[in-house]
Amino acid sequence: MRTLVVEDDPIAAEANAGYVRRVAGFEVVGVVGSAADALRAVAATPVDLLLLDVHLPDGNGLDVLRRLRSTGRTVDAIMVTRARDLAVVQAAVAFGATQYLVKPFTAAVVRTKLEAHREYRARLGAGAPVVAQGDVDELLGAVRGGAVPVGGLPKGISRESLDAVVRALAGAGPTGLTASEVGALLGTSRITARRYLEHIAETGLAVRHARYGSTGRPQVEYRAQPGGVAG
Repeated sequence: MRTLVVEDDPIAAEANAGYVRRVAGFEVVGVVGSAADALRAVAATPVDLLLLDVHLPDGNGLDVLRRLRSTGRTVDAIMVTRARDLAVVQAAVAFGATQYLVKPFTAAVVRTKLEAHREYRARLGAGAPVVAQGDVDELLGAVRGGAVPVGGLPKGISRESLDAVVRALAGAGPTGLTASEVGALLGTSRITARRYLEHIAETGLAVRHARYGSTGRPQVEYRAQPGGVAG
């Protein structure tokens, strides 16, 4: 995934580019600090994904997206901003942003967003037929990272599946499990398992750890909090 980082703060720009470079399957093709430079870069260089700051010295990221869409360019975008205004989020979605990062964020958060985006694009590229509502929901859930909770459990999280993931984590003990391992145990996809694991971690019932192997990049391992995961 050829990624263009658009950020006017040089320190933040270099940090964001570094986060992207650490994720397999992503290549930073440029780092620019203005809306005009972003538009020129997309016109001159093949770009698959923008890591796009909303607030830029000569405009904003929303204007960049709007102008790209007006010329028929369908490059994906992950918006980056400190703004928590609902109108900004709505506009970003309307202009085709696939995800949204609110500053400050960590490398782990960026990794989760990029891995979800990579899987989303891989599914689209595979050309697998969409045969049911659940297929559409899972495809969109992969890139959106799940829906916002509206009371009770988040949309797309079922109590039965959540309990199964909770039991798997509890049974793993202190060693924990990765999303791939949970998916293999329960017969679900890795992205679905990760969605449940992230929900459990965000509610404080599990913690994330880096698992280092003999080769390759570390994996994210989820460990049940002592006395926390009980179903």
